Amino acid sequence: MTERQPAGSAGRLAPADLLSLEQYARSRGEFRSRVIEHKRRRTIGVGPHTTWCFEDRLTVQYQVQEMLRAERIFESDGIQGELDAYNPLIPDGSNLKVTLLIEYTDASERAEALKRLKGVERRCYVAVGEERCFAIADEDLERENDEKTSAVHFLRFELTADACRRFRDGAPVTVGVDHPAYTHAVRLAPDAHAALGADLAP
Repeated sequence: MTERQPAGSAGRLAPADLLSLEQYARSRGEFRSRVIEHKRRRTIGVGPHTTWCFEDRLTVQYQVQEMLRAERIFESDGIQGELDAYNPLIPDGSNLKVTLLIEYTDASERAEALKRLKGVERRCYVAVGEERCFAIADEDLERENDEKTSAVHFLRFELTADACRRFRDGAPVTVGVDHPAYTHAVRLAPDAHAALGADLAP
């Protein structure tokens, strides 16, 4: 099974990197366990209602394999379509990429919160030391309308070369949200810092 390539290399997935439906059925349990452990270091709760899932080549491979399995896709055009949809979530060496989840268990509370949180996806940031980098949100399609934001967003944080270097060298890194209706931040723990730093090219 293909592992994530080092940051800065040709990290996008190709059809040859994927398992057939039959192969994946046989190895799914082991692969899923490995991905869950991998994602543990890459999933950050920021405040009580947002979860940041930092994507990389392995997490994207898992998503693609699961989509192919669920939809029973085995023809080349369908496989390429899934790769085209998910490959943009793989970091390019100068950035971090995140699936942002806004989570409320009560449906009515969630509906009201998504109105208050309009624009929140653009107020998410990664700070390396004092240098803040705000998200570039939803480049594939608009997920906000005139009334509310969406519960799911895809974010790209494009870091300067200096921020990448300081991140890898161990400078403190904070991820946070600076929105009038939601202001929370958390400093990366050492295991998360190491995992995310590996996404950045030397």
